[in-house]
Amino acid sequence: MKAILLFIAGMILAGLLKAQVLVKGTVKDNKGRILAGANIALKDSYDGTMSDSTGSFSFKTTEKGNALLVASNIGYKTMELPVVLGTDSVVISFILKEEINELKAVIITAGSYEASDKKKGTVLKALDIATTAGANADISATIQTLPGAQKVGEQEGLFIRGGSAEEAKIIIDGTVVNNFFYSSVPGISQRGRFSPFLFSGTVFSSGGYSALYGQALSSVLSLESLDIPEKSELQVGLSPLFATVGLQQVANNKKSSYGFSYNWTNLAVYQKLVPQAPDFFKVPDFHTADMNYRFKTKKNGVFKIYAYYNSGTLGVRNPSLDSIGLWNAFSLKNQNLFTNLSFRQFLGNGWKINIAASVSYNKDEILTQVQNQQYQAVPITNISVIDQTGYSLNANQWMLQGRVVVDKRFGAINTIRFGAEVWNNADSSRFQSMNGLFPSSVNDFYKAGFAEADLYITNELAFRPGVRIEHSSLLNKMNVAPRAALSYKLGKNSQVTADYGIFYQTPERRYLINQPPVNFLRADHYILTYQHISSSYTFRVQAFYKDYVSLLKTSNNFPTTVSNAGLGYAKGIELFWRDKKTFKNFDYWISYSYLDTKRDYNNYTALVQPTFAATHSGSVVLKKFWVKNMFGVNWSYNWSTGRPYFNPNRNSKDFLIDRTIAYSSNNFSLNWLPKIGKANAVVVLGVNNVFNERQIFGYNYSSRLRDTNGDLIRSEINPPADRSFFLGIFLSWGVDRSQQNINNNL
Repeated sequence: MKAILLFIAGMILAGLLKAQVLVKGTVKDNKGRILAGANIALKDSYDGTMSDSTGSFSFKTTEKGNALLVASNIGYKTMELPVVLGTDSVVISFILKEEINELKAVIITAGSYEASDKKKGTVLKALDIATTAGANADISATIQTLPGAQKVGEQEGLFIRGGSAEEAKIIIDGTVVNNFFYSSVPGISQRGRFSPFLFSGTVFSSGGYSALYGQALSSVLSLESLDIPEKSELQVGLSPLFATVGLQQVANNKKSSYGFSYNWTNLAVYQKLVPQAPDFFKVPDFHTADMNYRFKTKKNGVFKIYAYYNSGTLGVRNPSLDSIGLWNAFSLKNQNLFTNLSFRQFLGNGWKINIAASVSYNKDEILTQVQNQQYQAVPITNISVIDQTGYSLNANQWMLQGRVVVDKRFGAINTIRFGAEVWNNADSSRFQSMNGLFPSSVNDFYKAGFAEADLYITNELAFRPGVRIEHSSLLNKMNVAPRAALSYKLGKNSQVTADYGIFYQTPERRYLINQPPVNFLRADHYILTYQHISSSYTFRVQAFYKDYVSLLKTSNNFPTTVSNAGLGYAKGIELFWRDKKTFKNFDYWISYSYLDTKRDYNNYTALVQPTFAATHSGSVVLKKFWVKNMFGVNWSYNWSTGRPYFNPNRNSKDFLIDRTIAYSSNNFSLNWLPKIGKANAVVVLGVNNVFNERQIFGYNYSSRLRDTNGDLIRSEINPPADRSFFLGIFLSWGVDRSQQNINNNL
């Protein structure tokens, strides 16, 4: 009996072994690379195995008939292949496609530099803006240390890749700030109005920017305000230049906050300590107040409102070049208002909405006079160039903007964005001179629709197509502006990007008072970028070409006679290198820009290099921080070759052939973060132009007085002082920013 049972068991075992089918094969990725450790199994079965170090696998199964063989591996899309399990072995090969995800995917840069403490691909951190020597916590001054942005010492604004200041737009939470800089003063560059500590993120695009924005031929600087702070905080700041106080109050449930601040700036003490070349007969005096309110919605949405108000006065005079012993006096009274509301909400299923609205208002009251030695207005002299120097101007600018952007995320990380915005601009002015009173007003209703998509073809290849459609009621014209960016990942931290786009802008409204039949200004961008970004190193090189297809041309005799006959180009190459690892607690970056640009626009008489463009420019920024002592030292060196300037002693054929001397400035600052009682303190000391290098931004010429050689006399345009200084102490209660400052310097 025992023998019979053993015989039956043997027969059953032999049958089972004969019924097993061998399944074998290999697993590779779509680039032919071996994938070890991939899971291979029959669907709805326990039979399976893993691929070995050669990518091969094999296992036996007793399953029969049609089945699905499944291969999976971390970072790759799961793949299923049909197999027929019979009596013969099954040989099959898997080629797995890489899963597209945010950690591994290429970054679509679109030619931008980003400053943020959170986002991938960051070139600068947010606090870099506040700690760069020579920038004096001015956002635009820090941007000028990056490739593509040039310093123009006699005029405020962003001058990007051969573009004028009007060709750059600055945006806060999606809406344009109509007067980001303090109002112009002849020959003296003005700083930006807003503190960098208001913002959590900064994206500076030197060209090829997103279709979500428009009305900028050259560049967009986008600022994102802070959400709800971590803790309540009281801040006080004191300096020979200003006094400031601010409060941020956070609700107990961390779902809402409100805050306000007040700043009084008066340069009386500073100008006594540091003599100024111009005579500031009315000391610059400014009062600034702002407030904010933020709250979170139930579905992780955020609503924010920010309101800013500033009023200020100043008066400055310089010796007249048209009559020895007389003075040209300029006085300014300014009021500025900016209010922004923004709301973002996740709607579920990959949908998100961003809504923003803003109001901008600016009022300038300007009075210019020719004054005698007693600083009294000179009566009519019957010398036209002197009498026409005096005038008064009251100018008002209103801008209302509304904007909606909807995002839809699909697939792994693909995104489509679309939306619309409207602007309503209303300008009015009253200009009075010896020739009479000239009131004017001009209005423009601008509307635009836009769409853009981030399409990740693979982890290495991404495409961003976009389009923007715009219409201006003042021009009564419409345009269509396509944009595109293609990015390819070369390695873990490196990639190349190609950008193309058409960019339109409405001409300055002061030229459109008589509503001439002109069209949008236009520039076409072509950009190629290579970048390597890691936590320790950043290297970026960009080559660009910008074709100005349509610029404004004016007549010398009739400035309001305009056309779109202007043209120009800008091309060049830019380098950026940042190193935060080589030396302990030492951080530095180096930037260089080569620019070849010419244009024939406004009242230019030829295609020439414009007065605001230097052929070569660069910066070196150094930061050293001692964590133990909470002490930091910063240095920056900014330089550029000479810029063209207008010389009326030249013949017309020699228009803008003269150059200023090269510009250079070494700047130093230190910051110390002690604990004073219960207050967290920041002490800042800064010196600009440490070595007293001579800086000439251009020349002013007389219209009638000549020297012994018969040339019209001139005076240099220089900074108000050879050196400038800053000393301030900032105290805060409630938030210890020590770790934040340490992290920023690591």
